[in-house]
Amino acid sequence: MRHFAVVGSGPAGFYTAEALAKAYGDAAKIDIIDRYPVPYGLIRFGVAPDHQALKAVAKRYDKVAEAAGVGFIGNVCVGTDATVDELLEHYDAVILAIGAPHDRKLGIPGEELSGVIGSAEFVGWYNGHPDFADLDPPLGGAHAAVIGNGNVALDCARILSKTRAEFEGSDIVGHALEALGKSAIKTITILGRRGPHQIAMTPKELGELAHLEAALPLVDLADFPPQEADEALEPGQRKSVTILRDFANIRANRPKSLVFDFFAKPLSIEGDGHAERLIVERTELDDKGGARGTGETYEIPASLVITCIGYSTPPIAGVPYDERGGKFLNENGRIADRLYCVGWARRGPTGTIGTNRPDGYEVAEQVAAAMPAGSSGDRPGGEGLKRLLAERGVKATDFTDWRRIEAAEEAAARAGSPREKMVRVEEWLRAVGR
Repeated sequence: MRHFAVVGSGPAGFYTAEALAKAYGDAAKIDIIDRYPVPYGLIRFGVAPDHQALKAVAKRYDKVAEAAGVGFIGNVCVGTDATVDELLEHYDAVILAIGAPHDRKLGIPGEELSGVIGSAEFVGWYNGHPDFADLDPPLGGAHAAVIGNGNVALDCARILSKTRAEFEGSDIVGHALEALGKSAIKTITILGRRGPHQIAMTPKELGELAHLEAALPLVDLADFPPQEADEALEPGQRKSVTILRDFANIRANRPKSLVFDFFAKPLSIEGDGHAERLIVERTELDDKGGARGTGETYEIPASLVITCIGYSTPPIAGVPYDERGGKFLNENGRIADRLYCVGWARRGPTGTIGTNRPDGYEVAEQVAAAMPAGSSGDRPGGEGLKRLLAERGVKATDFTDWRRIEAAEEAAARAGSPREKMVRVEEWLRAVGR
C-alpha cells in the first residue's frame, strides 16, 4: 500500500488527489490535509459569492473526497502542527497544493496607512475567511480605488458597487452584506499601469458591469488605440476590449460610477493616519509593451484602496523557495525526492481553476512513475499522522465533520442564500463537538 499526502484542499489539491486515486485505485491511500477544518480553499474563500456557478465545481471534489482510499484531515497547519519532514516520514510522497494566499505589496510610500488593504484580505472578508472576518474595511467615504486590471480587481469593484438585492442567491457572509449595505462609496476607480489592450479581464466578468443596477462603468475612448488595432488581439482579449469600448455607449443615470483609469501608475498613498488620496503618474507604452512614466502626476481621492496586483505562496520551513516568483523552487512540479508541488504553489498565481487539473495530473504521473502501481511502501500514512496530531492536542477534522458543518450552514441560510458561512475556526469545531 502506498500513502500520499496532498497539502491543501483547493482545486489543485483535489485534482491531484483525483489523479492519484485513478492511477493507483485500491493500492493507495490519499489524505488531503488542510489548515482549516473545512475543505475547498479557493472555491470557498476566493471565488466571488455572486458566482455560484463557479462554486459548483465543489460537487466534483465531493466525489473525490468520498472515494474509497481518499481522506480529509482538516485543522492541521503544516509547518506548525506537523513539519514537512514529519509528513515525509509518514507518507511515500507529499504534494504541496497550498495556493498563493498572500498579497503582493505595491512597494510605494503610504502603503501601510489604514484603509489600504490587499485583495486577499478584502475577498477573504466578504467570503468568510477566518483570518479576515474582523477586517472592517472603511466604507464611509465616497471614493475607493482598486489597483489592478485583472478579474480579481473586477470582483472587488463589482462587490463594492452592488445593491443588497443584487446579492440575492449569493453566499456573501452576513457581516459583509450588512456593511456593504451601509456603504457611502459612490465612485470606484479601477487603475491599470497599461492600456485596454493589456488587461487580464475576461469577457464574462467585464460584461457583468454593464448590468449593475446602481453603478455605471465609465471609460475614456481616448485611452484606446484605433479600433482596427483590436483585430491583432486573441479572440477572448478582443471580446473583452469590445465590451470595454461599448461601456462608452451606455446611456443611464446611476448613482455610482466605476471609472476605468488606464495608463495610471500609483506613486504613493497619502493621508493623515489613513488613506485619503492616491498620487498617480500618467504612463505610456514603451517599445516592449511595458509601462513607462511620462512625468505627469495627478491625485485620485480614495479613503479605501484595494490592491489587486498578484499573490505569493507562503514559505514553509525546509522547503526551497523562490522569493522572486513567490512560489516553491521546483522543476516541473518536483521539489526534491518524494516532495512535489502543484497549482499556484508550483506556477505562481496564474491560470484559471481548470488550469489546475492538467497540472495536478502531470505531477500525479511523476509520482506514479517514481512509485509504480503495484509497488508498496511501509510508511504509516494517515493513521500514523493522526496519532501524532492527537499527541500534540490538534483537533483534526474529517470529511464527515465537514458534512455536519455544511448542513449547519445551510440550515442557517438567510432567504435566497445557499448557506450562511461560519467564519471562525471555533464555530466549525463546536459544530462537530470538538
